[in-house]
Amino acid sequence: MPAIVHNAPAGPARADVLVVGGGPVGLVAANLLAAGGVRTVLVEQHAATSDEAKAISIDDESLRALQRAGLATPVYAILHPGTGTRYYGTRGRPLFHARAAIPYRLGHPFKSPFAQPELERVLLECVRASPCADVRFDTRLEGLTQVGDSVIADLRDLRSGRVEQARFEYLLGCDGGRSTVRRLSGIEMVGRRFEDEWLVVDTTSDPHGQRYAMHHGEPGRPHVVVPGRDGRCRYEFKLRPGEAAAGEPAPEQLVLDLLGRMRPIAPADVERATVYRFNSLVASRWREGRVFLLGDAAHMMPPFAGQGLNSGVRDADNLSWKLASVLKGTTSPALLATYEVERRPHAEAMVRLSTRLGSVVMTSSPLVARVRDAAVRLVGATPAGSRYLTSMRFKPAARHRDGFVFRTVSPAADRLVGTMVDQPRCLDGRGALVLLDDVLGPGFSLVGVGCDDAAWETAREPAIDALLGRRVEVFLDDTMAVDRGGRVGVADADGRMEAVFASWRGHFLLLRPDRYVAAVFGPAGASALAGALRRFVALR
Repeated sequence: MPAIVHNAPAGPARADVLVVGGGPVGLVAANLLAAGGVRTVLVEQHAATSDEAKAISIDDESLRALQRAGLATPVYAILHPGTGTRYYGTRGRPLFHARAAIPYRLGHPFKSPFAQPELERVLLECVRASPCADVRFDTRLEGLTQVGDSVIADLRDLRSGRVEQARFEYLLGCDGGRSTVRRLSGIEMVGRRFEDEWLVVDTTSDPHGQRYAMHHGEPGRPHVVVPGRDGRCRYEFKLRPGEAAAGEPAPEQLVLDLLGRMRPIAPADVERATVYRFNSLVASRWREGRVFLLGDAAHMMPPFAGQGLNSGVRDADNLSWKLASVLKGTTSPALLATYEVERRPHAEAMVRLSTRLGSVVMTSSPLVARVRDAAVRLVGATPAGSRYLTSMRFKPAARHRDGFVFRTVSPAADRLVGTMVDQPRCLDGRGALVLLDDVLGPGFSLVGVGCDDAAWETAREPAIDALLGRRVEVFLDDTMAVDRGGRVGVADADGRMEAVFASWRGHFLLLRPDRYVAAVFGPAGASALAGALRRFVALR
C-alpha cells in the first residue's frame, strides 16, 4: 500500500489552486493564474505533453488572453497568422470567405492555424519559468474531498506509486472529455453523441500556402483543409460507413488514397492519422463547491467552427482573474458564482453553431447541399446578407448579460456593457506606439474618455478604487497623450481609438482584467455603480 502523506510540508500543500490536466486549457489556466501571482500546481497523468494534434486554430480573443499572461510573443512563433475560413459548395464552387469585419479589432489575427503539440510545448515552457507554478507530470488525481474552505486532493506519483494528500483553496478540472474531476464531482454531460466518423490527418511537405481554412461541402466527400506553418497541413475527411472506426488505427491505404486526391503524398509525409467521433455535450453544472470545470471537461463540440480550444481558453480567461482577485482579498467569493453565469450561454451557443455547421456545411445529402448552396447565394446577393456571411456574423458574439456587469446609464451604454472592448493601437504618454492592453495593465482599469479633473475626482468611490490597478485617460481630437494626476494617458494612433471611444466622451468605462466592459457611467453615476459593486468588493 503506497504511503499517504497528510499536509505534506512541500510542493502542492502550499499552493492556492490545483489545475488538473496538462492540455492547452490547463496550461493556459496555469499560466494566467501564475501571472496573476496565484500559487498554482498543475498535474498531468501522462509523462509529457500530448503528441495528438487535436485543436488546429486559435482566434483573436484567445491570443488576447495569452497577451495578458505575457505569452503572445512565444506563441506567435508557432502560428500561421490567418484570415478566416473559405467555404465551398458542391463541385468545388466557392460560396464565401468568412473573415474579421474589422481586421485586428482585438489586436491579433482573426483565426490562426497552429500545431497543438507545439502550442503545448510553448505553454509548458512558459509556466515552468514562473516562480508561482509547480508542474508535475506522471501525476494522477485519484480522489478529492471538500472540507470547509479547502479541497483535499489525492495525488499519485505514477513513477513511485506514492500517494500524497494535499490541500488547496480551489481545484480546476481541465482534464478533457473523460474528466476525472467531473466524475469525482458527480457531474454529468448532457447532449448528443454523433455516429459519423471523421478521418483527421496531419501532413508535412504540403504545397498549400493559403492563410485560411477551407471547408468543402461536397456531399460525396465533405472535407476540411487547414494549411499551417512550414509545410504542415491538416485534412479532415468525413468517412463512409465501414471505411474505418473510431478508436482503431486509421487504415494506411485509405489515408493515402484520400490524400492522394488532394496532393502528392508518401507515407513519410503523414505525421499522424486518427479517426474521431464528435460530440455536442455540456456539463449539467460547471461547479461543485470549490471545484470548477473548464474546456472539454465542461463542454464538447464538433470542430467545424474552430471553437473547441478557444471556448476553453475563454473559460480560463474568465475564471483565472476572478480566482486571483478572491485569493488576494480584493473581491468576495461571491464573484466566483459569475463564472458559469457568464460562460455557459456562449459555450452552449458555440456548441449549437458547431453542430449546425457540421450538419449543413458538411452534409452528405445531395438535396441538403443543393438547398444550402442556393440559400447562401440568395443571402449573399444582398449587401446585408453578404456582410452577415463574410463578416462571420453567424458566429455568436461573446457577451455577458448577467454576472459581473452593471447597466446603469442608457440603452446605448447597455449595448457596450458585457462586451469585449476593442484593442486599437495607440500612442502612450511618451509618444510610443503600443497596444491598448499594454497600457491598461493586468488588472482592472478605469478608462476616462475626455474627462476633466473634476470628473475624475467624482469617480473616486471606495468600491471602485478598491478594484483598480490603473486609471487611463483617453485623449481625443488628435491631441497628445499626457500622464498626469496618477493617470496614464493614451491618444489615437490610426483612427481606431477615436472610432472606439469617441462616442463615450465625458464617460468612464470600468474594464475587467479580461477586457470586458463591466460598466459605463458618467460622473453622476459613480455613486450608483459603487453601490452595485459592494456585493462583490471586499472593502477594508
